[in-house]
Amino acid sequence: MQQSDASERRGPSVECRDIAVKRGGTTIWSHGTFTIPRGTVTAIVGTNGAGKTTLMKAELGVIPLSHGTMRVLGAAPGEDNARIGYVPQSYTNDIDSSLTAEQSVLLGLTGTRFGFHPVTRRQRAKAHEAMEFIGIADKAKLRLSELSGGLRQRVAIAQALVSNPELLMLDEPLANLDLASQRTTVQILSRLNTELGMSIQIVAHDLNMLLPILTGAVYLLDGHPHYARLNDVLDSKLLTHLYGTKVQVVTTPQGAMFVTPNMAEPGGCDMHDADEVARFHHHGHAGARPQTDGGATR
Repeated sequence: MQQSDASERRGPSVECRDIAVKRGGTTIWSHGTFTIPRGTVTAIVGTNGAGKTTLMKAELGVIPLSHGTMRVLGAAPGEDNARIGYVPQSYTNDIDSSLTAEQSVLLGLTGTRFGFHPVTRRQRAKAHEAMEFIGIADKAKLRLSELSGGLRQRVAIAQALVSNPELLMLDEPLANLDLASQRTTVQILSRLNTELGMSIQIVAHDLNMLLPILTGAVYLLDGHPHYARLNDVLDSKLLTHLYGTKVQVVTTPQGAMFVTPNMAEPGGCDMHDADEVARFHHHGHAGARPQTDGGATR
């Protein structure tokens, strides 16, 4: 995979000024003014129905803004989508499961239109390069129906990567994956960011698995999108307000940090001692290390 020159380009990844979106006469969110720097890994978080996917689709120009202005990689939404890779949540349902992994990845170059598309040697080489980076080159000839959910998710990411995008957007990429597949996906995203300089946005419900690679978050709170560095987002009061339930930000004796509902609340689990929680988190989640510079520690 080629290293992105995004860091050498001027301007932020996304810049929004008083943006708003309406659907069917209803305002989804409004008064969004924020900037996402280049080369960052950003979560998009909020409750169900808050408009997380809507924000991504607005960036892609699929859903028009009802107010304000937005620039994505310096261009108006939808004007330069060739520089953006997008992995929708519905990827595994939308794509023909009889396609091979290689054929699926090639769609990132030939398009998803029906009909015959001649594939050049160069396109096939780029598809192999993307699959090699993602670690699925040995699955190239297998049909999607023969692959696990985790492997299909990796095919989806390879399809988005095959055109060497500067910005990668993923909608709930960890949903319905087992822990091992979640870890592998996060490791791939980490490499894309650290080795290729790629800007990444991830719609997510659970931050814990992503904490080691995140640098910030767009959070949809009270009908307004906001952006903050990760240290500012990892605040118990903010997250409690955001999710509508008591949330704690816990740092273990080993330095790992994770977000958890208040287990001592009525209806919750019994509070475990810190060591037990730390052991569970060490084996079940990838916790974030404390940060000293406002960015994620990798």
